[in-house]
This record gives sequence, C-alpha cells and structure tokens, in this order.
Amino acid sequence: MSRRSSRPGRDHAPALTDTSPCPCGLPATYGECCGRFHSGEHAAPTAELLMRSRYSAFVAQDAAYLLRTWHPATRPPHLEIDPGMHWKGLEILGTTDGSSFHSSGTVTFRARYRHHGKRGEVHERSSFERHGGAWVYVDGVFLE
Repeated sequence: MSRRSSRPGRDHAPALTDTSPCPCGLPATYGECCGRFHSGEHAAPTAELLMRSRYSAFVAQDAAYLLRTWHPATRPPHLEIDPGMHWKGLEILGTTDGSSFHSSGTVTFRARYRHHGKRGEVHERSSFERHGGAWVYVDGVFLE
C-alpha cells in the first residue's frame, strides 16, 4: 500500500510513498522506516527513532503526528507548520539513554533547512520520556 504524506490542498508538502527514501537519513524506505510510525502501525521503540520520525513528520508537514508524539504536559493546543520551511537533512550528534531499557533520554541533533530560500539549521538537545508506554517528545534546548 502506498501512502502520501501530503494532504489535499497542501501542494508545498513533499509526497512520500512507501518506496521513497526516508527523510530521516537512515538507509531505508519511508514505508520501512518513519512511515510505519506516522501511520500508527508501530510506535518508535527508542528516543532516537522517535526523533527521526518527528523530523520526517516536519518534512511531510504532518502536524497530527507531531502533536500525537508530544508529551501532554508540554504539547501546544495546535501546531501550524510554516509552508516556507523545507527541511534538507538531519544529523544525529549523540544520544543519552532512550533505549527500550530506559524511561527517559535525550537526542542531540542538527537539522538543516531552507526557509523562503535562506539556509539555516537547528541545533538542539531534545528530551524524551515514556508516557503510557510510548516515547514522546518533552522539550528541547537550542545549542550554539
């Protein structure tokens, strides 16, 4: 089955199918990697895989997935995704805990983007916790 992550009326979101390369940077197709998390078929088993799937959700402009994987204590009531933001690459710089044996973890990353033609990057250390048995994003600290 092929999925499109772009929504009707959202021509700016890239179309991702099960056979597309996964935007998260792992050597797998979208369907084998982050697509299975976005569809709800599976939950990310580690904080790093949740981080990667959230990055891919930003690429796909999937606000529903981002909200669903955000800790209820820190989750905003809604999320507007800027159509001028085009994510270009993710680099995981380090992880602390966040495996199936942990209840919390951090992922430090750099994400490159173009925003209305200008290049930039986000350098962040994100915190994750298990909530109801699933990994969720809690918050992040921007790094220089």
